[in-house]
Amino acid sequence: MERRTIRTAGRIAEAASSRLLAAVHSPTRGTRLTVVLGRWLAGMFALCLATGFYSHALQDPATWPGATLARPVWLYAVTQTVHITAGTVSVPLLLAKLWSVYPELLKWPPVTSVLHALERASIAVFVAASLVEVTIGIINTFQWYPWPFPFRETHFALAWVILGSLLIHVAVKYPAIAAHWRGARDGRGGSDRSGPDRARRRVLALVGIGAAAAFLGSATQNVPWLRDAAVFTPRRPGRGSQGLAVNRTAEAAGVVVRDGAAGWELAVAVGASARRFSLADLEALPQTEHGLPVACVEGWVQDAVWAGVRMPDLLRAAGASRGDVVVQSLERAGNNRMSVLPEKFAWDPLTLVALRVNGETLSPDHGYPARIIAPGRPGVLQTKWISELRVLAADPGSPA
Repeated sequence: MERRTIRTAGRIAEAASSRLLAAVHSPTRGTRLTVVLGRWLAGMFALCLATGFYSHALQDPATWPGATLARPVWLYAVTQTVHITAGTVSVPLLLAKLWSVYPELLKWPPVTSVLHALERASIAVFVAASLVEVTIGIINTFQWYPWPFPFRETHFALAWVILGSLLIHVAVKYPAIAAHWRGARDGRGGSDRSGPDRARRRVLALVGIGAAAAFLGSATQNVPWLRDAAVFTPRRPGRGSQGLAVNRTAEAAGVVVRDGAAGWELAVAVGASARRFSLADLEALPQTEHGLPVACVEGWVQDAVWAGVRMPDLLRAAGASRGDVVVQSLERAGNNRMSVLPEKFAWDPLTLVALRVNGETLSPDHGYPARIIAPGRPGVLQTKWISELRVLAADPGSPA
């Protein structure tokens, strides 16, 4: 009786599956369409993964020693712009990919072999992780976090899940991918020009239009005469305090500094000793001016001319000669209250303790009385309202 019930349930499920498949059947869907969409999506994801891992290396240098560069100064600006743009463009491609394959998820029985189980599991994990990844990535550009988990760590972990599931899926489906990589073929060896093939081309054209719209709606934020077209980005370079965009204001950070920075001092700690510099002390030191971009993790970039004290000069004045530097902010809460400048950045001649921007004293929103500006670094690590620089002991085995 029990076996009969199981067989009956199986037949009912198979019949329901057949009806669902008939309802969603479209001659447009097929392996060729899925392969083309997968090829486009893989290109965008490859850009996202490579540039995302580089951004993570900059923000977590202890686990990626030597993986980042201070030159060219615009490197991070380019990689992060590519990251945000490719992630936005991947949204219509991912939705189209899901549309092309979801009838496969309705087939019965759900698993027919070990290889089939691996195929279905890999695509399910890939699609689910990708949807979450691009969704939280886009929401992050608006600095809105309606979830209980840490964004950056989760975003990074999902990238590895996506990469692993994609490699497994490609390995399992490689014969079909290879057969349809260059185009569908008819029985005579020529290209198939049938109605379904033309319909697939129309679908691909529609998806391409969506991808182009996503590109224009994100990448144009850094093109001065096209910024108003960047409808998918929350900020515009050139708009904000002192003509620079601002992610986190002094008010939002809870930082209040009196005019003239009365009572403010910058402590530079080397070992057990520390030297303190007032704002007047810093202004009395030799001043240097450099043009460096501010490149935000949200993808916007803006060049500015920064002036202040070269970080290596200040560290030497405090008795240091080498080593990483921990930068502490007056901000007491949040992820931005502290950053680590690896030695290659801390001792770079372009790295400044900046006091002015574009010829003006820093406004409170841009870090008054002093902030860090270094080449090739994310804006989130260009710590504002600095209060302490702590030089860490250099690794004896590292080159001088």
